[in-house]
Amino acid sequence: MIKKVARGATEVLAPWVWVILLPFAVAYATESVWMTLLWGFVVALTASVIPMAVIVRGARKGKWDGHHVTNREGRVVPLVTAGASLAAGTVIMFLGDAPRNMLALAGSMFASLIVSMAITFGLKWKISLHAAVAWAAVVTLVIVYGPWWLLLALPAALVAWSRVELGDHTTGQVLAGSVMGVVVGGGTFWLLS
Repeated sequence: MIKKVARGATEVLAPWVWVILLPFAVAYATESVWMTLLWGFVVALTASVIPMAVIVRGARKGKWDGHHVTNREGRVVPLVTAGASLAAGTVIMFLGDAPRNMLALAGSMFASLIVSMAITFGLKWKISLHAAVAWAAVVTLVIVYGPWWLLLALPAALVAWSRVELGDHTTGQVLAGSVMGVVVGGGTFWLLS
């Protein structure tokens, strides 16, 4: 039963889920419905949908161990793809005069990707991206909407626990991912917004 809860949390609270929903929430804070949909779509597509399509395709071809890419060595293509795709989305937003908070969100995601790549390939260590993305989303939403959004700390903690429970990460990797999400993801959003 505990493993089922952990597996469910890992799937339902995976990074791509947070990254699809977060741009719409951030855009909604300052934009009309149509602009929310437009800018939310650009970030969701370039930061989540395109990278996830590459990940799923690579997993099906056996290039890495699954759609969560738990083997550190398999993370090269997904992280580089995510960075390139998000960079393209950021250019589109910049040229389209997107609101500052959307550019801040893209900047915080890009900063998180750079730090993730440095840790993954430079230090050769497998930081938890599940935890990083979840905690970055919590901080971002608290900045945008206020302290009630700290309630999202519960699902963020749940997904962090699930990664350790499933044996995909050590406690240290999850704690490091959580700190990275708060400091790099949330902190960069705060600085840029």
